[in-house]
Amino acid sequence: MTTERANRDRTDAGTDALRASPPADAADDVDRAFVAAVGAMAPAARAAPSLADDLDRPVRAGTRLSVRRALALFDAQLESRHVDFAARWLRARQAGYYTIGSSGHEGNAAVAAALALTDPAFLHYRSGAFFIERARQAPGQQAARDMLLGMVAARDEPIAGGRHKVFGSAALHIPPQTSTIASHLPKAVGTAFALERNRRLRVADHHPDDAIVMCSFGDASVNHSTAVGAINAACRIALHWPMPVLFVCEDNGIGISVPTPAGWIERAYGDRPGLRYLAADGLDLVAAWDAAHETVRHVRSQRRPAFLHLRTVRLMGHAGSDVEIAYRSRDEIGADIARDPLVATARLLVDAGALTADQVLARYEATRRAIAALAEDAARRPRLESAAEIMAPLAPRTADAVAAEVARPTDAAVRGRIWSGRLPEEARPAPLVHHINAALVDLLAKYPELLVFGEDVGKKGGVYGVTRGLQDRVGAARVFDTLLDEQTILGLAIGAAHVGFLPVPEIQYLAYVHNAIDQLRGEAASLQFFSRGQFKNPMVVRIAAFAYQKGFGGHFHNDNAIAALRESPGLVIAAPGRGDDAAAMLRTCVAAARVDGAVCAYLEPIALYGERDLHDGDGGFAMTYDPVGRHVPLGSARVHGDGRDLLIVSYANGVRMSLRAAARVERSHGVRARVLDLRWIAPLPVADLLREATAVGRVLVVDEGRRTGGVSEGVITALVDAGYTGSMRRVAAADTFIPLGDAANLVLVSEAEIEAAIVGTAWAPANQ
Repeated sequence: MTTERANRDRTDAGTDALRASPPADAADDVDRAFVAAVGAMAPAARAAPSLADDLDRPVRAGTRLSVRRALALFDAQLESRHVDFAARWLRARQAGYYTIGSSGHEGNAAVAAALALTDPAFLHYRSGAFFIERARQAPGQQAARDMLLGMVAARDEPIAGGRHKVFGSAALHIPPQTSTIASHLPKAVGTAFALERNRRLRVADHHPDDAIVMCSFGDASVNHSTAVGAINAACRIALHWPMPVLFVCEDNGIGISVPTPAGWIERAYGDRPGLRYLAADGLDLVAAWDAAHETVRHVRSQRRPAFLHLRTVRLMGHAGSDVEIAYRSRDEIGADIARDPLVATARLLVDAGALTADQVLARYEATRRAIAALAEDAARRPRLESAAEIMAPLAPRTADAVAAEVARPTDAAVRGRIWSGRLPEEARPAPLVHHINAALVDLLAKYPELLVFGEDVGKKGGVYGVTRGLQDRVGAARVFDTLLDEQTILGLAIGAAHVGFLPVPEIQYLAYVHNAIDQLRGEAASLQFFSRGQFKNPMVVRIAAFAYQKGFGGHFHNDNAIAALRESPGLVIAAPGRGDDAAAMLRTCVAAARVDGAVCAYLEPIALYGERDLHDGDGGFAMTYDPVGRHVPLGSARVHGDGRDLLIVSYANGVRMSLRAAARVERSHGVRARVLDLRWIAPLPVADLLREATAVGRVLVVDEGRRTGGVSEGVITALVDAGYTGSMRRVAAADTFIPLGDAANLVLVSEAEIEAAIVGTAWAPANQ
């Protein structure tokens, strides 16, 4: 045995530690197989190079991949492999929490090498070699260390700070991804779309004009509706607009335990109109390099989408806890080990005379020792220690800065030009829909980076006319129609925010947001949390919401279900009930998005869009537009009246209904009630609620949402938690979907029901 070969057995603290408690037989099998395969390699005809200029020759005939670059890529592959080994070792010591590895996928290092550092990359969770290779392009980055810190949930891990193990780095232009399958594809499409829009509008300078977007994923992921929709959207958009996105499918032939049918990816995407398809052997570094460079050149020059299909293998199972032998034969597992891409790269370098087999093994062992030392250090790093520390980056709130942003004036000349001299504050009092429309025009005037988009919002002006005239005022580059796909709409918003825009997307009906809730909850609202605020995707999602439409309805147009929004951490939820509040709250949401990166759901009560009267014929719900608008701080309620007998707490449609019912009960029974309009569902205005409830001593919550999961649950819980001891009752909609026509009135809260509850609650003992 040569001296270099003997390095494998030398005494070393890190190496001995890894071998003393091998993480799993699967890892040990892969490790031993690599050493055996390299040891059996015959020496090349030529000696290893000794002169630097020899390193610039092609590593194999017919490719532009040089020996120098191949060696660097091999080092990235080795680091990624030993990080996988270290992850299992850390888990065996109960010091690590993440063992989904990249072994078998190390060919993705070639994709990283084909891209520019400034090309945004949305990564598959088996992208270790890609991450390490890209980090080599940015001075000072220590990718392997950062990956290990993530695995042990270390507080000083640079991107997520111990909150999750993610591939992410602001310096590397890699936004962190959650583990939701395919959820990153819509925002990759959105980012590519926004890069091109920015070339026209010039609102940000985060990326060069020729930047493209790369998005990688596994073969099983292409079956998810999110992936199907995103790729379809890219092809559809590319018919009329540049779409510089590269989809990279790393096909290892299996999704956890379910095999992908042979040829499935080729049949699904190999002949898709508008999508350049190229397949390559991802186990062969040269083939991966050549294919990656070809597809990147195509996307960069043509500004059209491409699909790179890299065939890979999955080594060591899905994760450390996966007992692969339970669903695959030993022959199948062994066949994949025999196709190890690291063995293939080693053979490439040995055949090229770049390294001897002994030098390969020396390099392999040196990497093992370096990674082992990093793992040992990572295991000793401090962890997160308090709920406050964990939650700090979730939803930062700087109230004074938001207030100042709301108050910052719009350029008068710009505003006058957009309004063509006919200012909305000079018009007669108008209902809620006109206040939202005018506020959107003013916001478009104030913020050149603001975009308004969604289904039918452009030429048509929205189903209810809320965006009518906006496109004519500012152009189709800033107000435009999208595909009929909520995942795409929200993905466009996230991607646009990544590029520097301030998106205001519209979801046509509340029920439709549930088609894409993960884009809002799992992706948009989580980004600051998983990046410690280094990445933000500010947005205000306008949603036509709630029930009580007359002569129309059914579940998908009359929907009172907001529980999925309420339980989304960090999400701001606005629910205005009056036109003046609607305009002011929309300005607040946009300011919070711009200043704090807030993700806001702005729920517009459809039934109040055109309502002019509070009481019949009084014009009490038609108001004069205020072009500046008072500031409405997040989590602040509004009180109507000063009644001492009862506090009615409500929001949106419930505010008008409560005011009407209270007026009738005062005339008929002498009960004087005040109405607290919550305005904000999240953050809930607990301080205002407790102050008013304590002052009155009797509370009735009017909730047009369902009894289960509705806002009233949160209101009453907040009162109980705060120690409120007065009387509490609620009226809420039934736990059912809303039927069509007049039958809806049988399950929704009615004014008659509110009246009865007012009388019953007002006469109840205050300490009930």
